Amino acid sequence: MFAGRRGVVGVAVAAVVVGVATSAAALPGGGAGAARGDCPEVRAKVERLEGRITPNACAFMRRQIAFGELPTGAPPAIGDLSHPRVKAYLDIFDEEATLWEAGSTPQRGHTVIGTSITGSLRLAPGLHYRGTDVVADGGVMMFGQWNEITLKGHKVAYPQIARNVLGDDGKTLQARRYYDRYALFRDTVPELVPNGLFDGVADTGPAPSRGPAPERLRAAEIPDRLAAWNGEDVDALLARMANARLSGPGLDAPLTTAAGKRAYLQRFFDTADVRFKAGQVAFGRTTTYVEWHGTVSGPKGKDIPFGIVERFGSGGEWELYFDTLPLVADRGEIGALFQKLSQP
Repeated sequence: MFAGRRGVVGVAVAAVVVGVATSAAALPGGGAGAARGDCPEVRAKVERLEGRITPNACAFMRRQIAFGELPTGAPPAIGDLSHPRVKAYLDIFDEEATLWEAGSTPQRGHTVIGTSITGSLRLAPGLHYRGTDVVADGGVMMFGQWNEITLKGHKVAYPQIARNVLGDDGKTLQARRYYDRYALFRDTVPELVPNGLFDGVADTGPAPSRGPAPERLRAAEIPDRLAAWNGEDVDALLARMANARLSGPGLDAPLTTAAGKRAYLQRFFDTADVRFKAGQVAFGRTTTYVEWHGTVSGPKGKDIPFGIVERFGSGGEWELYFDTLPLVADRGEIGALFQKLSQP
C-alpha cells in the first residue's frame, strides 16, 4: 500500500492472474457452498458482500482476508519471499500478475511484488485490515477495506479499494489499488508534509432538503460520466448525484450541501488535468463501483499514472477513492517523505 520509493509500497491486496480452469471443489472454500455463490465464511468477515459471487471470487476473497488477518511476527528481510506473511500475500497473485497504484508504473511478477511487500511490512509490520463494501462481478472484484497501521507511534487508518481482475483459480491477473497516501504522512512527518489538497473545503449554504437517493448507475451512463470527468464538468457530475453525500480523500465527514460538493470538485479540477479511460465496473444489488484510470497533470508533474474509483451506494452514498499525494508533492518530495518515514 505504500508506493513511494522502491521497496516501500502499499499493502493493499491487488494483482493480476493467468486463468487456469479449476473446478469449484478444488478451490479454497470450494465445493457446494462456493458453487452456490454463498461464500459464507467471507460474508461473516466483511460488512457487505454483493454481486455475482462465483467460485473464483470466493477463492480470491478468502486469500485476501487471510493476508489481512495474519500477524507479521518478525518483519521479513528485504526480498525474503519465504516469510509466512509474504507467502500469504503472494498467494493472492498469479505468477505473472501486475500490480499498479497511483504515481508508479505497474509491478509484474512474484519477485517484484514480493520484494515490495517485504519493504512495506518492515515499515509497518502491524498492518491489518477488514473488509467493508465488497462487490464481485464474476471475474471483477472491488474489495473495499479499512486499513490500520502504526507509523512512528501514530495509529493511521484509511479506506482503500483493491480492484482485481481474476483468473479461473481466483488469483489476481491484474490489480489496481486506490487510496490516499497523504494519510500516511499527515500526522507522522508534519514537518515535511505539504498542505492537503482539500484543506478548508467544507459544507456551506443551506442544508439540502431530504429527498430520494439517486437511482443506481446504469451501464449506459458510463460514456457520459467519463466525458464529464475528462471535461471537468462539475455541473454534470453533481447533477447525476442529486442529494447524494460526497465522501473522499481529505474529508473528515461527508459533504451534503451543493456548495460544499461543488467546492470539492472544483478544487480537484483546479489542480488536476485528468485524461481517463473507463476501467472495470462491478454491479451489486445496492452498490456499484466504477473505475476511471489514465494520467493526471498538474503543478507537481505531467502525465502521472492516476485513477479514481467511484462508489455509488444504496443509501445515497457517493464515495471517491484516489491518491492526492502526486497532486501536492513531486517525485523528489514524495521520496523525501518516505525516507523520513522509514527512519527510527
